[in-house]
Amino acid sequence: MIRFSLHCEHDHEFEAWFRGNDDFDTQKKRGFVDCPQCGSKKVEKALMAPAVSTARKQEKIALAMGEAQKQAMAQLKELSEKMRENADYVGDKFAEEARKIHFGETEARGIYGEATPEEAKGLIDDGVEFMPIPVFPDDRN
Repeated sequence: MIRFSLHCEHDHEFEAWFRGNDDFDTQKKRGFVDCPQCGSKKVEKALMAPAVSTARKQEKIALAMGEAQKQAMAQLKELSEKMRENADYVGDKFAEEARKIHFGETEARGIYGEATPEEAKGLIDDGVEFMPIPVFPDDRN
C-alpha cells in the first residue's frame, strides 16, 4: 500500500491509500477518487518528499503498519460481509433496482450488485445514494 497526498481543483488537500500508482490511475479513471471536502472528481497527486528514517525505525513502523493494516482489512471485510448478509444481490440490475427503490416504485430494501461507471454516474445524477462495497482477494478465490 502507498499513501498519496492529493489535492482537488479547489486546492483542498487530503491523503488516500492505494495499492500503487496504477491503482490510483485506475480508480481515478473510473470516477472513484473524489475530494472528501467538496466532492470534486478533478483530483491530482501532490508533490511528496520521500520519508527518510533509520533501519530500526523502518522495522518498527513496518511491524506497526502491518498489524494496523491487517486489523483494518479484517474490519472492512467483516463490514462487507454483514452488508451482503443483510441485502439482496441484484447482479447487473443494480442501477435499475436502485432507481426503483429511490423513486418509490418498489419496496425499500438493502441491495448490492454491479454497475458500470456510466450507470454509477447516472445514479449520482438522479440523487440515488449508494457506495461501493470492497471486494477482497478471498472473495474471488
